[in-house]
Amino acid sequence: MYEHIVTFRFNEHITFEKEQELLKQLKLFKEKIPGIVELTAGINVTEEIENKQGYTLALRITFENKHALDEYLPHPIHQEFVSSLNGIIDNVIVVDYEI
Repeated sequence: MYEHIVTFRFNEHITFEKEQELLKQLKLFKEKIPGIVELTAGINVTEEIENKQGYTLALRITFENKHALDEYLPHPIHQEFVSSLNGIIDNVIVVDYEI
């Protein structure tokens, strides 16, 4: 299996409502994209403000295998989500590793 972890830092154009909408979209991935074993996503509530660095939304997906992870990246649902970030995203950190 493979873990896929993503953290998002948005720019000043993001609204609370838009961030909540993005969170809902992420949570639907499990129903719509094959190969996902488990998915969690949420708003960063850490009290470690000095370590937050502006990253307010996070996603963790467990994939069945490397092939499922590879198929996820170009999947139309994922690509639609990525496109929806245009104009509001400042930075993204992605970590993938085998478990």
